[in-house]
Formats: sequence, C-alpha cells, structure tokens
Amino acid sequence: MRHGARRRRTALTAALVAAAMTVSLTAGCTRHGTADDARAPHRTTAPTGSAPPGAPLAVKIDNVPEARPQTGLDAADVVYTEQVEGGLSRLMAVYATTMPESVGPVRSARESDLELLRQFAEPTLAFSGAQRKLLPLIHQAPLRAASPDEAADAYYRSAEKGAPHNLYLHPARLLPSAPGRAALTTGFHYGPAPAGGTPESSRTVRYPSARFTFTWSARRGGWLVAMDGTPTVRSDGSRVAPATVVVQYVRIRSSRFHDTLGSNTPYTETVGSGKAEVLRDGRSFDATWSRPAATVGTAFKTADGGRMDFADGQVWVVFAAAPS
Repeated sequence: MRHGARRRRTALTAALVAAAMTVSLTAGCTRHGTADDARAPHRTTAPTGSAPPGAPLAVKIDNVPEARPQTGLDAADVVYTEQVEGGLSRLMAVYATTMPESVGPVRSARESDLELLRQFAEPTLAFSGAQRKLLPLIHQAPLRAASPDEAADAYYRSAEKGAPHNLYLHPARLLPSAPGRAALTTGFHYGPAPAGGTPESSRTVRYPSARFTFTWSARRGGWLVAMDGTPTVRSDGSRVAPATVVVQYVRIRSSRFHDTLGSNTPYTETVGSGKAEVLRDGRSFDATWSRPAATVGTAFKTADGGRMDFADGQVWVVFAAAPS
C-alpha cells in the first residue's frame, strides 16, 4: 500500500511539474510587453472556425522607430495609417491578393479599427492584444479575431528586435490562400487618371508626433514612402512605393479608452463624408469621400463630381484630421 501511494504521489508531482512548465512556456511566447496589449484568457488553438471564403486578412502593424523596417508592408493591397496615443501612428495592412511569408511587427488594436473593418465580410484581424475593456467589443464584432491568444502557432518572436516590437505573423497559418481581389470591398475604383490635377513631387502629412512623406518616382511608377523621415523599405532594401496615396480628412475625436499612462485613445471616424487628396501618376487631385454606413466601402469623387479612379496597385490611405 505504501509503495502504491508513493507511486501515485510521484506521478501526480510529475504531472503538476509538466503542467507548470507548459503554462510558463506558453506565457513566455505570448507576452506583449505593455498593458495596452492586455489579453483575454489564453488559448493555444486556432480561432474558432475557418476564415470564410472571400474574407481578407487585416494586420495591425507597429510604426515607432524601434519597429522599423517592417516586414510584409509591400505585399498589402491597402495600408491604412491612423493616429494613436501621444500623437504617434500605427498601420493596418489589408491582404487579399497576396499573402507574404511573414508580417510585422504586430501590435494592438484600437476601437476605431472595428468601424473601419465593417466594410469587409468577416475579415480576419491579426493583432497582439487590446485594452482590456475593448477586448469584449472585438470578440462581439463581425470579424475573426486572431491574436496570439486565439492562434498562438501563427506568431513568432524575432531575435532582431526587442519586445514589444518583435512579434511577427505567419499569414498562411490564418488563411490557407489569398481570397482574391473580390474580397477588397473598400469601395475603391481603379482606372485611368481623370483630367486635370496638379503636378506633385512630394507630399507630407503630419500627426502631432509622426509624419508621412510620399515622393513621386516616375521610374517606380509610385510614391516612395518615408515615415518620420526614415525611408520605408522592403526586406531587400528597396523602397515601398504605392501607386496611389489618399489623404482622407476625417474627424479624430477622443474615444472612451485610455492607455496605461492615462492618455486618451483617439477615435478615427471613417463613416461620414469629407474632403480628400488623391495622389497618383505624379499628380494631386482634389476629391471628396463618402461612406454612409459602416457596412459599405468609401466612394471617392473628383472635384466636378465624377468618379475618382485609383492607379492599379497598392493604395495607402492616410487618415488626417479635418480642419476644425
């Protein structure tokens, strides 16, 4: 009897040690470094259900100097820039026609991301985490949440950068294949440039603590991107050069959320209407934008009311504060 009890105690101890090691390793793989990346209860399984056909992948990407150069930006169909706490910027890259091998660094989501993503049919949102009070809203939204808590095996840490700027995503582990251009229900139209426009060699958009500069390259047929004065490059060192850049003037207000320092999180309103500037083919076109509901894309019109077509290729949309 004593030998049997000892064997049972030994087996139980071994099981508890193994369980503790598993929890420790799992936590180490998913710690994001800051409280704004707070997580829901940890899970190591894939997100519930597979990505529906025709659903794009949206990835929140870090954009502070420590995060650069980013990986996978050049493969995105659309890159949105948004203002976050402290007047800094963050990116959301949307993938539908091409899935790169990796994307990152991946960072946390914001409340206004949910409104922006309503234009897509059940998109997959890859993000590192979110403010704790925001997490329930993300999981109630009509999207497939895919943070490391829902899909741990889709993420990895790079040794080339320090936390929290070193979390990267393998998109193929979330979407087995690119859904195709039909998934880009942005409302954008592509075609020849309209008549008119003003020759433009360079355009800078400023946030309180960040700036984006787009410089026309006839050789590349696109706008060379620089962020905070640093050229935005691909893994081979060549510049990221979207064919079209949209400066969309929107209302940026305070949201109901704050970061750990008490700074309010800005909310970028993407439903409504306003003015815009469209850069394509080395020219700038005055335009207007309209998005009457969150479930539809954004329509762009020329100054005379015609349809504003974009150049074929990648589009960057810079959300800038509308003049008050």
